Amino acid sequence: MRNQKGKFLAPLLCGALLAPFHHVYAAGAAGNTGAQGLDTYTMGEVFVTATRSEKRDVDVPAATTVVTAEEIKASGAAHASDALAQVNGFAYKSFGPNGASMGTMTNELNVRGAKGGMLVLMNGNPISWRGKYNLDAIPASSIERIEIVKGSGSVLYGSEAVSGVINIITKKQASNEVHAGFGNYGQRSAGVSVGDDRFGAYYNYDKWGRQNGLTYTDVNQTRFKGETRTDIRDVEKKNFGFSYRVNPRLDVLFNAYESSARYQRYVTARHADSIPLTVGEPYNNRKYESKQYITQLNYHDADWKGSLYFNTSTMEFAGPTYFSTRTGARTPNGFYDSREKNMTYGLDLQRTWQVNAKATAILGIDFEHEYYAALPTAASTENDRYSRNNWGLFGQWEQRFDARNTGIFGLRETWTTGAAKRQNFHNLSASGQWLHKLNEESSIYLNVSQSFVMPTFAQMYGSNGRQLPASDLRPQTGVNYEIGWKKNHGGHAWKAALFHMNVKDNITAKVNSGRTEYQYTNEDFRNTGMELSCDITGTRGFSYNWGLTWQNPETNSSDVAGGWDRTFGKIQLTGGITYRKGKWNSSLTASYLGSRVQSPSKKRSYPTKPYLLTSWNTRYAPDEHSEISLRIDNVLNREDTTMHSGTVYYVAPVNYLLSYSYRF
Repeated sequence: MRNQKGKFLAPLLCGALLAPFHHVYAAGAAGNTGAQGLDTYTMGEVFVTATRSEKRDVDVPAATTVVTAEEIKASGAAHASDALAQVNGFAYKSFGPNGASMGTMTNELNVRGAKGGMLVLMNGNPISWRGKYNLDAIPASSIERIEIVKGSGSVLYGSEAVSGVINIITKKQASNEVHAGFGNYGQRSAGVSVGDDRFGAYYNYDKWGRQNGLTYTDVNQTRFKGETRTDIRDVEKKNFGFSYRVNPRLDVLFNAYESSARYQRYVTARHADSIPLTVGEPYNNRKYESKQYITQLNYHDADWKGSLYFNTSTMEFAGPTYFSTRTGARTPNGFYDSREKNMTYGLDLQRTWQVNAKATAILGIDFEHEYYAALPTAASTENDRYSRNNWGLFGQWEQRFDARNTGIFGLRETWTTGAAKRQNFHNLSASGQWLHKLNEESSIYLNVSQSFVMPTFAQMYGSNGRQLPASDLRPQTGVNYEIGWKKNHGGHAWKAALFHMNVKDNITAKVNSGRTEYQYTNEDFRNTGMELSCDITGTRGFSYNWGLTWQNPETNSSDVAGGWDRTFGKIQLTGGITYRKGKWNSSLTASYLGSRVQSPSKKRSYPTKPYLLTSWNTRYAPDEHSEISLRIDNVLNREDTTMHSGTVYYVAPVNYLLSYSYRF
């Protein structure tokens, strides 16, 4: 019955949307289908990621968003995760301030309710490691634009692109600039960038001193029954890298990221039947360290596009443990130390043919070698290593039938070789898109695309103090149905979309009942929703944007009685206002997520309060060289949590960062 619902939903929705425009006449709307180099963009108008070819946004048959360098600077974003956190339809999860993560528990951007469903690219190349990513590794000052495509992108980009694709396109020319800043909670920021039209290099350092009461946890173990509090301190991040344009068609990029943070956990309460506890005594103390390196070689011309990439990351989490995580018994000499390494390298090659005046074909191949290792430490003899080769062959045919109607049809075959324990996978995915131009400024579209996600080695074989292996994990597959409308007119950019996602065998982590271990498992997921947004270029220096998303994301887990259960918030509102006049620029943005639930493992979800994330950034440029900026986060000083599972991590209280930059 569920499959029949998805089968008939798209045609019904399409008919509903097309009906009001049945008699609208559109003349002479030809689509631009040529594949051009990434350096030929016109800001805010041209889109590449959705179809692997250069198009105006209104000619792309998918829900799309472009975040420009100007918008990123106006928001005061420090890195890519800041820039994306308040995009319409994104639900943001953060474990700590300043983008701090707890090792593999990284900050996440959730789109259309599908946890971990976004594929993250940099200049068209994947930068994820075992399905995770460090968006705070990419400084905002190095970003030219961010292209966001909602809906499945698996046919063009492979595994992970269930709910969308994020393509972070970096600048090809660096500015000569230094900056320094300070704020409350021990915030410090400093950096320098130098370059010309061919070479650029940068270094950034950011620090957050301390935040107490990051999360409170009820403990119900055999020996220890009570509550603990977790504090975070000494959050440090370093970004450095360079880029070099060999010629207009070939460029090289290197990005390095190092981060560390210390999480300290204390006993705050003792319940009945617990061993004797003293409020304030330590529970554990761990330092999380991460190092990530990205190297790319990118080539593009009118017909060919090719990339070579190499990504590697190493993480270690170590520190004393005063209580057993399984029984709650005291372990005065306990020590936890876990270390892992992830590495991927590969290539992506595509060729574009202008078959005739109305047809364009794209054929491509991609390859990735994936490596995962759980390394031995002072506290563990674990030394497991896994690798596999991921292959993909994809094609796309674009046919313009007349001045108003264009169809795009895609197909991908993906397979693996050399996988550990001979657990190789293969998948055949297809997509179909239809664009109908109402006139040169507006269009409607239909998009039906399949998706898939291969389980990672860490999900199948990972084993540490908390995670249990799950070697029988199945790949997840799904279908995304979407119809939409776009219109650009009179300084207004309107967008609307209706969507339905149906995912089988969704890979998710579940905590074992009554214990602290977790294990990955397969469960079904679905979501139906609507998105509306508008960007307005106003008069007298003002510009505005707002977005509305209504959705109903649900999972069907055999561990939860009652079948389908909601997992995320239903209603999201985003908005912002920017004012520019003379030497002043001020921007206020907000993201609200309402009708929320918390979804603990193996229990029904329960209501929780909405969150409202706010940021205010003001810049003043006294001359062409100098600039002073003040960024304030959590303007309303709300005690919100952005978690959607049973855990609760509070956002930082109202905080500010005052910075000065000088261009030379």
